[in-house]
Amino acid sequence: MTRFQSAFSKPHPALVCFITAGDGDTAANLDALVEGGADVIELGMPFTDPMADGPAIQAANLRSLAAGTKTADVLRMAEDFRERHPDVPLVLMGYANPMIRRGPEWFADAAAAAGVDGVICVDLAPEEDEDLGPALRAKGVCPIRLATPTTDEARLPRVLDGSSGFLYYVSVAGITGKQQAAIESIEANVKRIKQHTDLPVAVGFGVRTPDQAEAIARVADGVVVGSALIDLVAEHGNHAPDYLRELTASLAKAVHNARKAAA
Repeated sequence: MTRFQSAFSKPHPALVCFITAGDGDTAANLDALVEGGADVIELGMPFTDPMADGPAIQAANLRSLAAGTKTADVLRMAEDFRERHPDVPLVLMGYANPMIRRGPEWFADAAAAAGVDGVICVDLAPEEDEDLGPALRAKGVCPIRLATPTTDEARLPRVLDGSSGFLYYVSVAGITGKQQAAIESIEANVKRIKQHTDLPVAVGFGVRTPDQAEAIARVADGVVVGSALIDLVAEHGNHAPDYLRELTASLAKAVHNARKAAA
């Protein structure tokens, strides 16, 4: 059983938590997320033009880059995380340029060696899968695709083809952290997607509170939280781990108990 299969086969939905590598004390922040109850970790690779991200994550990217964070540093953080947390799935999330500029095989080799389970490349469309997908799959690293409210029945099979690990459903058309879709829309789209795939469906974008996370966890296999955690890093700097642990614990409690509460 893979780490993704283990995380998504628990008797409750999975909490997926995102932070940006190199923003604050990354190792301590990651440990705090795991200690708080995160089931899957997404580690953002800083990039100069994070076009899909809202102000909070854009600012985190700039802070990380200003601190001198390089791709090699992110991979080292991933490797260190894997040594400390051998059973927690780890996803690298970012943009194509840092992933393929030295060749997709180099990146796939490095990600696999660091113990990375999956990669989300935000700006690489399914039609461009050849640029990275085969190299990742050859090394046992899952290419994780994004679906959105505008991913219709004609396009959905293309999105799903070659995707593995889980499917990330972006619940709004827009940038991260700015708004949240109505739960009725999320439920309808998750049901529609699951008619086409056995992959777990995790829902993100705009999820900031335990109440929001609980509502989504009732209808999805996982809930993704990012900007609310990034805000804590921005506000508290190297003191962020305590605050991250506290928020993650409240989110995990809401997500893990959502279906019991609805019963």
